Amino acid sequence: MKMNIKKLAVSAMLVAVAVSLSGFSIPIGASRCFPMQHLANVVAGVFLGPWYGVAMAFCTSLIRNLMGTGSLLAFPGSMIGALVCGMLYRHTGKLALAYGGEVFGTGILGGILCYPVATLVMGKEAAIFAYVMPFLMSTLCGTVIAAFFIGVLCKSGAFKYMKHMLDADVQPSVAVKGQGR
Repeated sequence: MKMNIKKLAVSAMLVAVAVSLSGFSIPIGASRCFPMQHLANVVAGVFLGPWYGVAMAFCTSLIRNLMGTGSLLAFPGSMIGALVCGMLYRHTGKLALAYGGEVFGTGILGGILCYPVATLVMGKEAAIFAYVMPFLMSTLCGTVIAAFFIGVLCKSGAFKYMKHMLDADVQPSVAVKGQGR
């Protein structure tokens, strides 16, 4: 895989935003939703692609765990959500499917994959679907915020510009007008 410095820089900025805003939460019923990771997942999946999204989610989870502000359960949820979001957007180009991918990847798949992490690694007793509902609530909040944010970017024309800048080849063309290659 060829390294894209622009995508790497945006990934680092998303990690910084997700880590620094990880204290922001929204109370929903008996649980608290931390939507910034999901916002970052969607932005990374759409603008950077699935692999940069997974790397960004991993780095965010790692830093939060090292700081004591996250748990091991952040790894499966965030990474799978970013992967599914990015894959669906890359293969379809449809934002709605990217949003659905984040919700399904984090809420359902990530929630289920938290079971072995919680029971085998963390030593907690839990039902296999115990993390699905809290993860769904959290990812729904973050994905709605991301959809609003991306909607604003689309209306302003910034979405197209940003996609072009991040997907543009980093090597300038050396062809001179009138000379073909």
